[in-house]
Amino acid sequence: MNMKKLFFTLFVLAIGVVAVNAQDKNGPQFKFSDGVTHDFGTIPEGPQAEYYFEFTNVGSEPLLIQNATASCGCTTPEVPRQPILPGKTGKIKVVYNTQGRVGPFNKEIYIQSNAVNNGEGKERYELYIKGTVKSATEK
Repeated sequence: MNMKKLFFTLFVLAIGVVAVNAQDKNGPQFKFSDGVTHDFGTIPEGPQAEYYFEFTNVGSEPLLIQNATASCGCTTPEVPRQPILPGKTGKIKVVYNTQGRVGPFNKEIYIQSNAVNNGEGKERYELYIKGTVKSATEK
């Protein structure tokens, strides 16, 4: 009799886990219109380079972005503070400071949110910028 109870308990727990995972798939989800990587190409040293990652919440619940950080202090992300409702769009602004940073660059921006597709199971969503800064003295 104890084996039947144990089996039944494990079965009920397994069904609960499957149900929770199915619900998560319907939660808020990022869909970036131009992908998660932006290539600035070759840009001049001095002015700040800006790019807006546009996204849609393709999930069924409001998308909340709690925090955004970058892999270095030369990159600054700005995120919407209000919830992005299902079907609505938002923008994440990324600014790269080119001053004194001649040469190629690859930077990551880390987005912490309640999205269920946070980078294929990662705790955060990652965006990328890259390019090459050309010296102001180069022709």
